[in-house]
Amino acid sequence: MKKEDLKLETIVALCKNRGFIFPGSEIYGGLANAWDYGPLGVLLKNNIRDAWWKRFVRGRGDMVGLDAAILMNPKVWEASGHVQNFNDPLIDCKSCKSRFRADHLIEEAAPGTDVSTMSLEDMSTFIVEKKIACPKCGEKNFTEARKFNLLFETALGTVEGQKQTVYLRGELAQGMFVDFKRVLDSTHMQLPFGIAQVGRVFRNEITPGNFTYRTLEFDLMEFEYFIHPQDWEEKFEYWLTEMHSWLESIGISKESLRVREHGKEELSHYSKKTVDIEYKTPFGWKELCGFAYRTDFDLKNHSEKSGQDLRMTDPKTNEKFFPHVLEPTFGLTRHMLFLLLECYDEETVKDEKRLVMRFPAYLAPYQVAVLPLSKKAELSAVAQPLAEALRKKWSCDYDETQSIGKRYRRQDEIGTPYCITVDFETLNDHAVTIRDRDSMQQERIPIGKIEAYLAEKITA
Repeated sequence: MKKEDLKLETIVALCKNRGFIFPGSEIYGGLANAWDYGPLGVLLKNNIRDAWWKRFVRGRGDMVGLDAAILMNPKVWEASGHVQNFNDPLIDCKSCKSRFRADHLIEEAAPGTDVSTMSLEDMSTFIVEKKIACPKCGEKNFTEARKFNLLFETALGTVEGQKQTVYLRGELAQGMFVDFKRVLDSTHMQLPFGIAQVGRVFRNEITPGNFTYRTLEFDLMEFEYFIHPQDWEEKFEYWLTEMHSWLESIGISKESLRVREHGKEELSHYSKKTVDIEYKTPFGWKELCGFAYRTDFDLKNHSEKSGQDLRMTDPKTNEKFFPHVLEPTFGLTRHMLFLLLECYDEETVKDEKRLVMRFPAYLAPYQVAVLPLSKKAELSAVAQPLAEALRKKWSCDYDETQSIGKRYRRQDEIGTPYCITVDFETLNDHAVTIRDRDSMQQERIPIGKIEAYLAEKITA
């Protein structure tokens, strides 16, 4: 199947029907931009997360991990600049009261328009001059664009009048910055080194849909890499290459990616240079990963506002300085969405359409499925213990309903790379048939050699 023929609605339907992603609170009508990850979705997402952690944290000597609290002292977000600068340009339809991001409204109505250089006034003028209509009601009656802070507010305490306003974190980075000194003192890391974290963040933003691409809460995988300032350009190129290598390792094709550097007007308040690695989706080129050179903005600000000295001491010169920071950010939920888009395939086999999710074997929700040819007790007596044994090393499904052909197709649709069929010959020769998802080739393997066979096939 050609990638340009794939529609997002196809992926949405697959995710709902096969248990990858469901609408949140669905039985009560749902909640805008909230999604639940089903039995297969949580397996796929966790496999991506674990592979990322293994590559960038466990597999390196210059990286340590952290799991910071979601709720932080609100002074953290004041010092970081988020209370003042973490904004989106919003606009309301006066007719139906729907709210939209002005920049997204322009991009949807006029593809190719460079919105990054536009002020709020420019966006409002463009929308009026181009007669852009409300996507909900079709009217052309908007308010002026204005800033809207993205931080989610909540309250700490139970007594009215004494509640303290706190924020659900809008990014992972601040936890790593405010814990910087503790991490440094407890690990004795030397530059260059990184602090990594995987976790959920929250942004109170208006979204244009596009399934799980932009949601109110989402998961990030991120690290702050601390360096000497004179090394930033060399390390920037190094980590950009590493990010591309990671995406290739999980099955994202080079042809589907591009790098876009932010213009000066587009840069975040903390960034000296930012690039996005974008993926070509059915709804346009969209950010998959972000990479920012944050300089010493964060450590310097937190040091000033907290009164704590967050500088390091150069072991050679004894000079105290704030290390600079490179920040590669990987959207975990976006990784999953784009991997679903990348791996979806359709082909014709014996005049029938075959839908197959071609996940890399080590990332697939189920790496293997055990399928007894029938529900006969003598086959179950072999198949069930085999599945239990395989689950100790791999994610394993067990299915004995419907014909074997339909079960193969079902496993193809959820991306299971290897299916093991236990048949009546197994009772005599103590062997099983293993079917490869991608080639559909089958081979007979002795039960005692199954684990060695899968260990060779299912590798990162």
